[in-house]
Parts: sequence; structure tokens; C-alpha cells
Amino acid sequence: MSGSISRLQAISAVTNFKPTSEPLNFRESPSHEVFGANIFSLAVMKERLPKNIYKSLKQTIDDGNKLDATVADVVATALKDWAIENGATHYAHVFYPLTGLTAEKHDSFLAPDGQGGAIAEFSGKTLIQGEPDASSFPSGGIRSTFEARGYTAWDITSPAYILENPNGNTLCIPTAFVSWTGEALDNKTPLLRAMQALDKQARRVLKIFGHTNIAHVASTAGAEQEYFLIDRNFFFSRPDLLNAGRTLFGAKPPKGQEFEDQYFGVIPDRVLACMLDAERELYKLGIPIKTRHNEVAPSQYEIAPVYETSNLAADHQQLVMITLRRVAEKYGLACLLAEKPFTGINGSGKHLNFSLGNATQGNLLEPGDSPHENAQFLVFCGAVIRAVSKHAALLRAVIASAGNDHRLGANEAPPAIISIFLGDQLADVFQQIGAGGAKTSKQSGTLNIGVDVLPTLPKDAGDRNRTSPFAFTGNKFEFRAVGSNQSIGAPIMVLNAILAESLDYLATELEKAGPDKLNATVQKLLKEVVDQHGSVIFNGNGYSEEWHNEAAKRGLPNLKTSVEALPQLTSASTVAVFEKYGILSQRELESRQEIAFEQYNKAVNVEANLTLEIARTSIFPAAMRYQGQLAATAASLKTAGLEPHTAMLNQVTDLMGKLMSAVHKLDGALGHNGHGGAADHAGHFRDAVLPAMSEVREAADALEGVVADDLWPLPTYQEMLFIK
Repeated sequence: MSGSISRLQAISAVTNFKPTSEPLNFRESPSHEVFGANIFSLAVMKERLPKNIYKSLKQTIDDGNKLDATVADVVATALKDWAIENGATHYAHVFYPLTGLTAEKHDSFLAPDGQGGAIAEFSGKTLIQGEPDASSFPSGGIRSTFEARGYTAWDITSPAYILENPNGNTLCIPTAFVSWTGEALDNKTPLLRAMQALDKQARRVLKIFGHTNIAHVASTAGAEQEYFLIDRNFFFSRPDLLNAGRTLFGAKPPKGQEFEDQYFGVIPDRVLACMLDAERELYKLGIPIKTRHNEVAPSQYEIAPVYETSNLAADHQQLVMITLRRVAEKYGLACLLAEKPFTGINGSGKHLNFSLGNATQGNLLEPGDSPHENAQFLVFCGAVIRAVSKHAALLRAVIASAGNDHRLGANEAPPAIISIFLGDQLADVFQQIGAGGAKTSKQSGTLNIGVDVLPTLPKDAGDRNRTSPFAFTGNKFEFRAVGSNQSIGAPIMVLNAILAESLDYLATELEKAGPDKLNATVQKLLKEVVDQHGSVIFNGNGYSEEWHNEAAKRGLPNLKTSVEALPQLTSASTVAVFEKYGILSQRELESRQEIAFEQYNKAVNVEANLTLEIARTSIFPAAMRYQGQLAATAASLKTAGLEPHTAMLNQVTDLMGKLMSAVHKLDGALGHNGHGGAADHAGHFRDAVLPAMSEVREAADALEGVVADDLWPLPTYQEMLFIK
């Protein structure tokens, strides 16, 4: 590689990089000592609050009881004192608007004392409620620009935390965000509503099975975050990465991931240092990070936490993304969270592990040693099967985005067809139920490796499946279709809602039967689930063409793009479930659908304009300079009486013509002033703009393969992915 001057400078900066911060010392301050240091945890509350106040708060957190407003002033004072002791100068109500990002408004603790000085103030009223401008966030038509009032409401179930900065710290208070009319403008509010509905219906089922001491039932979640790290010098040299988060141009490098040598490979020192730093910051915030490793693609990595209560997991996931980006900067790296930042290699997802349980009955998706005899587990598992089958299209819609469309369905991610993998053991049990009754369960065994010094390993009763979008993994389900750049709040909210509806249905039927006929009714209901919804169960290869054909025969929806999927957010079945349990009204659902279409349109529009800009101002001029050099050389040879080789000149000229023809076509597609709403415009972007962008890229990437390397203006895939 020779490269242009700017690319050579970037490469030099990468290879000569030196970290700007002092090395971390885990000997002097072990991870367990810093874990939770920056959160207003139960332990801190217990130490700083009067016993009755602490007891009231803990009951709200543990049991979902209403918050006693009289305790707010006491809590606010303790929280303010703790925050100031930890270096906080400001506080911020943190919320999660429908941008999918995190929002925060900072206010100082200081207030004038009327005598020329200032005092630190923070009241219970301030803790409980804030008032950001609601007109500046997406509302999907719920609020007009002139209707600006919105409220944030303190979420006691997600602890307040200190966000550190070299020049001062901020107390962050997780909140819900609603309009003046009470409609949800965020992801947290409907998630909390859905968790409340799930708790109520799950307790009904547990009561039917004879439990009397039933603690609050909560769904749990843990999101495995995939991401890329590339040097910031390359990042800032790529307008597409800087503005769109993904590369819109880039020829396939000579080496990609075909050797399968990246996955679980040795983590580069610079990257590992960044990971260790990020994990330490997350530990301070009480986020239980457990796993890190190289992912399949070059320069791709994964970080994964232990599961937590869903609401807390969603808040923590937002902090994980923020922290990865911030810490990467310290190491001269850029963290890419887009679903498909590089074409031709694996994209990134966010595998969402989901279960439910409580303090008295434990994990309700734990099958035990004999699943066929565990009627309670089978009812909860059957409810999941029924929920996913009835609302498969909604699950596809809630993870729909312009970015995720580039990933879903490729041989790297689950297909857009939502199906369930149960594994050999559970699939066999439900097959027996469908045939009349389950009598046995396939047992786990041992695996003898055949080497005396190696131990005999316990062997699971079933294999795993990486091609399924919704897979049972032992005591939880893994929703693998969520995009890496998305908030997990909405997918978890949908899972809670549809599972609550299924548990409600099953509980109602079981309550009608009474305790004397419980076993027979359970068998009847589970057989009904298998008969009516068993088509969603698939243990095979989700990547295969055969599965697509089979899924069509089974009548499973295959919504390949966001344009097809997003209308499911307002389908009759979706509205019925969400209104029944008070999670979202039809108006709120319509607003979310409108916002999703708008975000799709804006994302594609930005990418299309970037494609035009880069093609016209960087790629075509570079090709023209090379064309000029080739033409000048050919003319010189001809003058000297030699026959010039013009094949390369002809090829470059031909590709330049194709490039500008595609640019003209894309320009025309973008200039189309169609009628209709956001959904109609989204259809145009999918059918006209995206194909035109692909044509521009095809010509540009072909030029990258022939234009002299010292003239090519953009860092290449080869450089970005392999120079670390």
C-alpha cells in the first residue's frame, strides 16, 4: 500500500499511537471494590436514609408498590449530599426519547441565597418531576411545535448515578418522559407499563399452581452488544462513517473473514486496553459486564452483561453504548455501532436474552431435570410460543430500521422470518404434547473427549442454533434479530406485552377448570398451543432457501424490509393487546409508526446525499486525475513512436461513465416530489433510491480496484479493518 498523503498520515498516526491516560491499576483497586461506586444503591440508601424511608423505597423497587410522595424530600436531600460528596456540581433528569438515544438536561445544585452567595438546593419536587421541551423530540404528530410542554418522572426502580467528567461530575436521575397530555414520548414509560401487566398475569398463573407466597414477577434481560473499533484517523477521513455511521463505498479487501481466524482470536493490546477501561467505567455504574471477545469480522468485538430486571437492563444498555464511544476516544479509536458498517463482512446485532421470574419462585423459564413433568414451566414456555406465533410480525416491526435491513436475512444474522428454536429436548417434549401427552424428556449426558488428562464434560440435552431469531438457550430465550444501534427498550416492551396477553389467556382457561381438573386442562391447553402455534417452532438452518420455502407453506410472515414491517405497529391485533393492558393507546402506536417511517426516510436520505457528495467531490475527481495520467502517458508513448497500452484507460473511462450515469439516476430519484405520507415516501426510498445508491457504489468500488493507490482519496477496507 502506498496511499494518498492523507491516508499515509492516518496510517502513521495509527502505527505510532500512544495512549494519553495512565495505565489502570487493578492491583490497588480491584474491580469488585469499584463496582457500584457511582450509583445511589440500596446499600447507600440504607446507610443514609431513615429506616422507614428506606423500607418504603425498597418496597416500591421490589414489589412495584406506589411511591409514597412524602418520602421524596428526605430522599432528595440524601441524594444531593451523596452526589456533592462525590464531586457532582449539577443534576440531570435522563430520559430516552423516540430517537433511540439518551437525552439529558443539566441543572446546577446552586441557587442564590439572597445575600450575594449561593446554597446547594435539591427538593423532592425537583427529584420527582422535570420539564424538558417536548416539541424538540419526535412525537409522530402527538405534539405540535407550539405545544412544547413535557414532563420527566423519576423512575425509582433504576438507581441514580454519577457520570464522571475531568472537570466535574453530574448526578443522573433515570426518568420517564411523557407529554402534557400524559402520552408516552419515550421507551421507558411503555416498558414499565408492560412489565406491570406481565407481573399481574404471571402471578395469576403461579396462584393457579398453588403458590401463596408470590413475590413481584419481573422480566429480565441482558443484551450482548456487538461493535466495531477502528482508528479515529480513518473515521474522520470517511465522510460516510462520520455522518451515516456506515461506509457507503469500499471495495472488498483481498482478505476478509474467510479464514475464520477472527472469532475468539487474541484481542489486540490497544483494543484490550480500551475494553478494560470501558469495563471499569461500567463497573462503577453497577453494570454487571461479564464477557468480552473478538467477533467474527475483523475489528469486530462483543461485550455482554449478566441479566438484570428489564427496565434496568434497558437503561444500562444505553450507558454501555455511551461508554464504549467515550472510552474509545481516549485510545484514538472510533466505536461503530451501526448494524452494517462494512459491506461483505458480518454486521453487528444486539442479542437480547429474555426471561422472567421472582424472588420466591425463581426463574420461571427454568425447565428442571424433567421438563415433561414440569407443568408450570411448560405453561410459561407455551405462553412464549403462543405469543411469538401470534405476534411474529410485530416482533419483526419493533426491530425494523434502515440499518437493520442491511443485516437481517444475510448469512450472518437471523432471517426476517420470526421463528422459535427450542432445542432437541423441548422440541421433543412439545411434539409429544401435540401427539397426546408428554411421557419422557431427552436427558443430558456426558461427553468423553478421549484424552485421559481431560475431564469428562457434562453434555446438554440439545444443541444451540445461531440461525434462529428467537432461540431457547437453557433457561431463557434469545431474541437475536435486534440491531446493534437500537434501544432494547421497545423490543423488551413488546415481549412483555405479548407474553402478558398469552399468560392472561392461559390463566383464564385454567381458572375456569378449577384445581380438580388442572392437569387435564394444562394438557389440553398445551396441545392447543402446539396445534395452533407449533408452526413457529423450527430447529433447522434459518439461513437456507429451503426454510424460506417451508416458512411460506407454514404461513409465517416474511417481512423483508422495514417498509413492509412497520405497518404492523398499528395492526388490529397490536392495538388490541396494547390498549387492553394500558401499555400504549392507538394514538401512541400510530405516532410511533410515523416516527419509525420518518427515521427510515431521514436515514436513507442522508446516506443518498452523502453518496452523491462523495462520488462527485472525491471519487470522480480521483478517477479523472488517473484518467488524465493514463491519457498523458499514452499520448507520450504515441509521440515517441510506441504503441500505448490503452486497456486500463478504456476501463477507467468506461467506469467513470457508469459512475456519473448512476449519480444522475440517484439525483433524479432524490428529486422525486411524490405525494402521500411518510410510509409512501419510505416505499420510494426502498424501491428507487436504495437501488440507485447501489449502482453508484458498484461503479465506485470497481474504480477503487483500478485507480492508482496514491490517488485514491478514502481509507480502504484493508486499512480500516486490519491496521490496529
